[in-house]
Amino acid sequence: MYISQVIKTNKFDNKKMFAVVKTGGKQYKIKENDIILVEKLSGKEGTSINLNEILLISNEKETKIGTPLLKGFDVKAKVLEQKKSKKIIVFKKKRRKNYKKKSGHRQNLTAIKIIKISTKSSSKKD
Repeated sequence: MYISQVIKTNKFDNKKMFAVVKTGGKQYKIKENDIILVEKLSGKEGTSINLNEILLISNEKETKIGTPLLKGFDVKAKVLEQKKSKKIIVFKKKRRKNYKKKSGHRQNLTAIKIIKISTKSSSKKD
């Protein structure tokens, strides 16, 4: 099954814990076992990565919002695939001037699976 098919059929169940992370200049709401497409991240297929820019974490009891980032939390993810998006056609034209320019662009993407949302072991409780 292709990654794009898995993402389209990904059902959001009512798991209580979720997080909002920032990567590639965009924000994503994630839960454990979610598969998302993000801007290209370094890493080969099968390697694990940490997403450090966490903006919000919520569970059934409380919600923590960072100012601007949360410290002491960690999101672990696994790289599933490095791929390119569909081609975007860029067409420029100036009427009556015989000027036409057509080009295309394909963005590099990384498909990642969220493995775990947790607190870091080095944080201390007071």
